[in-house]
Amino acid sequence: MTLAHRGPARRRAAVTGLLVALTLPASGLAAAAAAPTTAVPATTFPTTAVPAAAGRQCDQAVVTYVPDSPPALTRLAAPRAWSSATGAGVVVGVVDSGVDSRNAHLTDAVLPGVDLVGVAGDPTGRTDTAGHGTAVAGQIAARQVTGSGVVGLAPGATILPVRVYYADDDQAREQGVAPDAGRIAAGIDAAVAGGARVVNVSMSTPVDTPALAEAVQRATAAGALVVASAGNRTTSSDETDGPRYPAAYEGVLAVTAVDVDDNPSGDAIHGAHVDVAAPGTNILTAFHAAGDCMLSGDGVSTSFATAYVSAAAALLVQRYPEETPAQWAHRLEVTAARDQPAARDDLVGWGVVRPDEALAFVDDGTALGPPSPVHAAAAGEAADARTVDVSPRVDPLAGARRAAVWWGIAGAAVVLLAALGARVTGRRRRG
Repeated sequence: MTLAHRGPARRRAAVTGLLVALTLPASGLAAAAAAPTTAVPATTFPTTAVPAAAGRQCDQAVVTYVPDSPPALTRLAAPRAWSSATGAGVVVGVVDSGVDSRNAHLTDAVLPGVDLVGVAGDPTGRTDTAGHGTAVAGQIAARQVTGSGVVGLAPGATILPVRVYYADDDQAREQGVAPDAGRIAAGIDAAVAGGARVVNVSMSTPVDTPALAEAVQRATAAGALVVASAGNRTTSSDETDGPRYPAAYEGVLAVTAVDVDDNPSGDAIHGAHVDVAAPGTNILTAFHAAGDCMLSGDGVSTSFATAYVSAAAALLVQRYPEETPAQWAHRLEVTAARDQPAARDDLVGWGVVRPDEALAFVDDGTALGPPSPVHAAAAGEAADARTVDVSPRVDPLAGARRAAVWWGIAGAAVVLLAALGARVTGRRRRG
C-alpha cells in the first residue's frame, strides 16, 4: 500500500513491557459485560423490545431487541452501498474475544473458528465472555431478526472468530489470558489460514513487535486486508498521540473514530498512522447472546469504528475480488469525506469512509488524495519524462554571437556615417 505518511510511524517505541489496549470506551460494553455469559440457550431468555438508549446498561439475562436501525448505517449510506454489494461470500476474521453465536443476529453468520487462549472451553471461538468480539461481529455481519432493526454493514459476510483473549479484566491479565502481541499475531495468521480476506483487529499496542509486523506482512502477501484500530486514549497505557500497532504497519488500514457529527474526538489516539475514520459512538449492535444493545453512548471507541471499516472492505472484496488489499484500502481512502480533497491530517487521516462511493470509484490515476497503488508508478515515470531542465547551460557559440553583434553594430555605424557625409557634400555643391 502506498502510504507515504507511514515513515515516522515505524519508529520503535521505547517501551520494554507490552500492554495491548482493547479499544473499548471507558464505560459501556466493559461495564455491561461484567457478568459472565451463561450456557443457557438464548431462546429460553425472556424477550423484550425497547427503544435504543445510548449508554444504557444492557441485561445479558434478557433478550432485548431494539426496533431502530443503527444510526451509523444512515451516516454510512448503507442502503446505497447494498445496491452494489452485501459482502456475500466474503469471510471476515474477527481477531478478538470470540463471538457468541447464540445471538440470533449471528447464529447463521459465524463459522467455527479458533481459540488461541485455551481456557474458554470452546475451541471454535463461538463463545464470548467479554462481549467485545460479539459487538464487533454484529456491526460487520448481523443478520436481520424479527423485531430488531439491527443489521450489519456487510449483512451477507461471514464471520470467522479468532479468540486471542478471554476477558478484559485484571484477573484475566494475571492468568495470562489477556491479549498480547504474540497472540494477536497468531490470530492474524489463523484468520488468513481460515480463508479471511479481511481481518478485523480492534486492538492496539504502542509497542512495535516484530512478530506482529511479520504476521501483517504474511496476511498482505496472502491477499488479505488487515484493518486495525488507531487506539483509544482512555484505555491506553500511553495516552500520548503516536503510532499504535498493528495499525501503523505498512499494509494495514488504520482506523480512528469520529463523534456523532463526524468530528475528530479527543478520546481517540491521533498521529501519522491514521488512514481513515468511521462512526465510533452510539453503536447499536449485537450484545452477547441477548439481542441488541446501544454501546459507546458516552464516548468514542475506535474498536467500533474499525468494525465498520472492515465491513466496508468486505463489500469491496465481494464487488472487486480480483483487486489487491492495497486497492481496497485505496478505494476507502480516496473516496473518504474530507474538507481538502488533496490532503490528509493526523486527526482523521483521509476522512470519514463512504462505502457507496468506494464501490463506485473508478481508479484512472487522476483522483486527488492518496496515490493510486496501480497508477502511482506510471504517473511518476510520466512526470520524469515531461520534466523541463531549467538549469543554466554554457553556450559554446556565445562569444562568437556577441562578436557578430558588435561587428554588425560597427558596420551599420560606418554605413550611416557615409550616408550622412554624402548628404553634407551634396548640400555644399548646391550652395
